Amino acid sequence: MFDHFLMGVAMKTILVTGGAGFIGSNFIRHIFNKYSEYKIIVLDALTYAGNIENIPLDIRESNRFEFWYGDINNLDLVSDLVERSNIVVHFAAETHVARSLYLNRVFFMTDVLGTQSIANAVLKYSHKIERFIHISTSEVYGTALSEAMDEEHPLNPTTPYAAAKAGADRLVYSYIESYDIPGVIIRPFNNYGPSQHLEKVIPRFITSALLNEPLTIHGDGSAARDWVFVEDTAEAIDRAMHASIDTVRGEVFNIGTGISISVLEIAGRILELFNIEAKQLIFMDERFGQVQNHISSTDKARNILGFETKVLFSEGLERTVDWYKKNRQFWGKQMGMRKVPVKNKNGEIIWY
Repeated sequence: MFDHFLMGVAMKTILVTGGAGFIGSNFIRHIFNKYSEYKIIVLDALTYAGNIENIPLDIRESNRFEFWYGDINNLDLVSDLVERSNIVVHFAAETHVARSLYLNRVFFMTDVLGTQSIANAVLKYSHKIERFIHISTSEVYGTALSEAMDEEHPLNPTTPYAAAKAGADRLVYSYIESYDIPGVIIRPFNNYGPSQHLEKVIPRFITSALLNEPLTIHGDGSAARDWVFVEDTAEAIDRAMHASIDTVRGEVFNIGTGISISVLEIAGRILELFNIEAKQLIFMDERFGQVQNHISSTDKARNILGFETKVLFSEGLERTVDWYKKNRQFWGKQMGMRKVPVKNKNGEIIWY
């Protein structure tokens, strides 16, 4: 059902919102290197989690690349860029669970209203937009009611971040149903890989090991997730972008491995890679709204997109550790943002 030639090899212009972020920049690398006839336009507000240096210099200097510094709630700018595009891939969002606990309004303004800005522009130019890929998240499901979680699993968001993403997810679906825009919704499970922001658990653990600090675990570390290497996610989005629109319009696709690994096990594996004793683990109160179990069904992506992840967690983790070892000058600038303050129910400040 999947055919890269369905859309031909003619020049396409791809608008990528949030392209300077972690997953967005990896997607740009993938598309730029694979499709020599495609032009890429990036719109990014370059908030703390967006870094233009995430996009390699050779891409930034190419005549097939164009960068716009701006907000997705700038309606005129969004309209102008969508008008010039054939395909829109929408990554731009606030994404950190802990930050959403004290910046909740910002998350809804960006994730919901920003998505409405993009969807409205896609609707306005629906006569020329061939595909609108909305990047949602598995967090919209909450803790698994059944495993593995397929795309029909109820949406039970447990944090402001997850709720904002659920709102955006359903907003896009409503535009597909109401206006027949050529939309596809992608729900990636927990991504990891080189250059990820230090606020996320795997780079936080790795950099703690590099700095000879204890690895801090929220709760008892039993929370288990489906961990996807970011390059696999880029490939899955590519396939959704190029599959027959009649096959994927209005569909939701989980992107996962079908395997769950607990936070405690990840910490242990990182300690082993650094030959550090397990006593370097410390535990703190569980983060609010924690999702306990999170395993993706892989059936739909495999059957319709022909997609399966390729990178085993052991390989992906080693590659990620190697990158952080070699790029301290890059991630060192983020040291002050590894933790965020959150008030507990007693009004006490806890750093997560």
